[in-house]
Order: sequence, then structure tokens, then C-alpha cells
Amino acid sequence: MQTIELTRGTPATPAAANKSPLSQVHILGVRIHNASSEEAIDLIEELLHEDRAATSSIYIVNAHTLNLACEAYPYRNVLNSGDVVFADGTGARWAARLRGTRLKANLVGTDLVPKLFHTTAGRGYRYFLLGADASTIQRAAAACQKMFPGWGLAGFHHGYVQDEADATKVIGEINAARADVLLVGMGNPLQEQWIHRHRGSLQVPVSIGVGGLFDHWAGNLKRAPAWIRRHGLEWTQLLLQQPHKWRRYLLGNPKFLFRIVAQLPRDRQMTLHD
Repeated sequence: MQTIELTRGTPATPAAANKSPLSQVHILGVRIHNASSEEAIDLIEELLHEDRAATSSIYIVNAHTLNLACEAYPYRNVLNSGDVVFADGTGARWAARLRGTRLKANLVGTDLVPKLFHTTAGRGYRYFLLGADASTIQRAAAACQKMFPGWGLAGFHHGYVQDEADATKVIGEINAARADVLLVGMGNPLQEQWIHRHRGSLQVPVSIGVGGLFDHWAGNLKRAPAWIRRHGLEWTQLLLQQPHKWRRYLLGNPKFLFRIVAQLPRDRQMTLHD
């Protein structure tokens, strides 16, 4: 674990204050907020200023995440307990449209977090990275310092937190680092479960589950070309680089398409009662 000793800055007043709340849509029983990238960044910055006893949890769900939530009721409850849930991927957009909602943006974490850091640069904010293996997180942290000089690196730690004793130690180090944002990259469902389990102990204004973001920053994974991302086929690039995850895409995607149709009446009813 490494920390960088700096004093937390004084952030500017967020533009999101006093704005209307975001609309929501349910997909496979998970409540999702419909936001543009600008609205998402404004909301995150607003949460940075809230004086709360627990960290504000932000989750980003895609077809794989929603499949897991559909199969495990406790995990679905974890996602729905989050303060904000954003949608990532073509599958989520199709599902929302079937439910009468056109999502404003594809809020994939590999784009949203860098845009957050660039948009709010120079306001005294600091981040802590938690996840991946020791080598990957160290390289990701070094890359972050170069890519986002307008934010401060408060510290980083690998994601192999074995038990509650380890978790207590890591949380103490995170709290001592006085970060504004905790990025947790342990994959689904571990990262959301970890944030949910420890949200009352984390003295960090905002915690975000970021999936494989650290692998991208560390150079373990390469982003698909922009034209592939525009056509909603980024998963093919990931499959080529991570063939061991073939079940997630080749079996999971058809399963997701079946489920979003089969559960349409239930999701519509849940959305109406929000």
C-alpha cells in the first residue's frame, strides 16, 4: 500500500446543485439512473460535497452485471442500495428502450472516470485506487499521475483483500489518505459487494465500482477503436483479449436478450411505482 501525503483541497461548488433529479428505469429488477455524461459528472461532484456518515456508492452495470443480478437476489439488492446506478453498453440501451426510455449516454467507466477527472481538474480533488494485482495497480497509479495531473493521487492498494481483518487494515489506510473518490476495480459482483459491506466505515465521499479500468490504465487491455465502440461491439475486443471469459459474452449475451423481453412487464411495473 502506498499513500501520497497531501492536504485535501477545497472543491468548487458543483453545478448540479438544485437541479431536478434524474429519471430512472428498471432493467431486470435493477434501478438505473438516466443521465448524460455531463449530468453524471455534475451529480458525482455534488455527492463529493454532501456531509454523510457513509460513502456515496456509484455502480455501473452492463449486460453481464444485470445477468448476475437477475440470478442472485442478494446481489440485486446490493445494486439497488447504491446511491447511483449508471448503465454501460448496447444491451442496457436496448433494454431501456424496450421499457420506453432512451438512455442519454453510454456511461462506460473507461470513459466516464477519465472525463470526470478532466472536467473537474484543478479543484483539489484526490483519488485512491483499490483493485487488481500489485503490479497492475502500481502501473495504473503511475499512468494516472501522468494522465490526470489536475487530480491528486492519495494512494493505491491491490484488490486481494483476503478477509475482514485485511479489509479493516486497508480501510484504515484509505481513510488516513483522505481521498475524495475511491475507485474499486475488483470486477462484478465483488466490487459492489465490497463497497456495500464497508460503506459505513469508508470515510471517502464517493466510492465507484470501475470493473477492469485499472487493466486499461496499466496497459493490460487495449480499448477497441472508436468505430467499434460506436456500433456497440466493444465486447468483441475484450473477448479477443480475454478468451477465458467467453461464457460471459457468447452465452451471457443471448441469455440477457431473452431476459429483457421476458421480464419487460415486471420492469415496467417497477418503474411506474418508483
